[in-house]
Amino acid sequence: MEQKLLEIVSQFEVVGTPASIQPVGDGLINDTLLVKTAEADAPDYILQRVNHVVFPDVEKVMKNIIAVTHHIRRKLEAAGETDIDRKVLHFLPTKADAERYHVVVEGEYWRVMLYIDNAITKEAVNPASSRAAGEAFGRFQAMLADIPVKLEETIENFHNMEFRLQQLREVIAADPTGRVGEEQVQNLLREINARAEYMCKAERMGREGVLPKRVCHCDTKVNNMLFDADDKVLCVIDLDTVMPNFIFSDYGDFLRSGANKVAEDCPDMDAVAFNTEIFEAFTEGYLSTARQFLTKVEIENLPYAVKLFPYMLCVRFLWDYLSGDKYWKCHYREHNFVRANNQFHLLLSIEQHEAEMEAFIQKQLKA
Repeated sequence: MEQKLLEIVSQFEVVGTPASIQPVGDGLINDTLLVKTAEADAPDYILQRVNHVVFPDVEKVMKNIIAVTHHIRRKLEAAGETDIDRKVLHFLPTKADAERYHVVVEGEYWRVMLYIDNAITKEAVNPASSRAAGEAFGRFQAMLADIPVKLEETIENFHNMEFRLQQLREVIAADPTGRVGEEQVQNLLREINARAEYMCKAERMGREGVLPKRVCHCDTKVNNMLFDADDKVLCVIDLDTVMPNFIFSDYGDFLRSGANKVAEDCPDMDAVAFNTEIFEAFTEGYLSTARQFLTKVEIENLPYAVKLFPYMLCVRFLWDYLSGDKYWKCHYREHNFVRANNQFHLLLSIEQHEAEMEAFIQKQLKA
C-alpha cells in the first residue's frame, strides 16, 4: 500500500524523492498522510485523499482552493512578507498538467501540498485562541474581499436558512419515522416556526441587494488554523468549504460551536449557556481585521448571525431526527433530538444577551 501511495505522490511536481509515508492528524472527512523525502534538503509533503462523497465535485473544490491560495500569496508578496510558504497553503500541480492540482486513481481523488514544519494546531477554545481565530478568519476574508474570480458553491445551499426550513417542512409532511407527532417534537416545532421569518432575513437581504456574498471559509474552528512556536497564527487551513456566502457563516458558526459552555449533544439543557467571554474575544479579534471591508449592514447584523447558526443547526438536527438519523452518527434513539434541543437552548441563552452583544460591537467600532 505504501508503494502505491508513493507512486501517487510522484505524479505531482515534488522536489526530492518520496521515501516514506504515514498517517497524520485525525480529520473526520479526508485521509491525510505525511510524506517524508529521502534528501535532507528537500521539503516534506502532505498527501490527502479528498472525500468525494462529502465533496462530490472535487474539480470545483480544487478550483476554489487554488484561486484563493494564489490570491493570498500575491497579497503576501506585495506586502513584502517573508517565508510565504508557511503563511498560505501551497498545493502542487501535477506533472502531466501544470493547471491541474489533483489526480484520480481507481476512483479516488488525491492532492499534494507542501508540509509546514514546526507548526501546531490547537483544540482548546478559550479567550486567547478565540481572539486569534477572530483575527485570522477576519484577515482571511479581508484578503479575499477583492478576489477577481467568482468562486463556486462546493456544497449547494450549505448555509441557506430558507433551504434548511424547506427540508424540514418536507420531512414533516412525509413523516417517514412517525416521530413528527411526538410531544417534544411538536413543542420544538412551535418555537422554530415562531422564529422562521426572522431567521430567513439574510436570504431576503441578499435578494434585495443590500447584503453581499463574500468568500468565506465556512468551517471556522480553532483547529482550522496553524500556529508557530511563538503562538502566532501562521495560516488558515482546511479550505475545502471555501465558497461564496454571507459573512455571517464564518462569524456565526464559530460562536455556535465555540461559545456554547457544553458540548452540542449535552442532554442537560440547564447547563447549556452562551459564553459571553468567548463572544467578546472572538468579536474583538474579528473586527480588528475585518472591519476594513465590512458594510454597515453586515456589522449591524452580527448579533443576528450569532443567533442564526444555533437556530440553523437546531433545524438540521431535528430534520435528521425526523428523517431517521441518516446524516449524523447517533449513539441512541434520541441523540439527534437532544442535539436539536441543545441548540435551541443555546439560542435562548443568546437571545438574552442580544443588547449586550450590540453594545460590545459598537464599543469595538469606536475603539
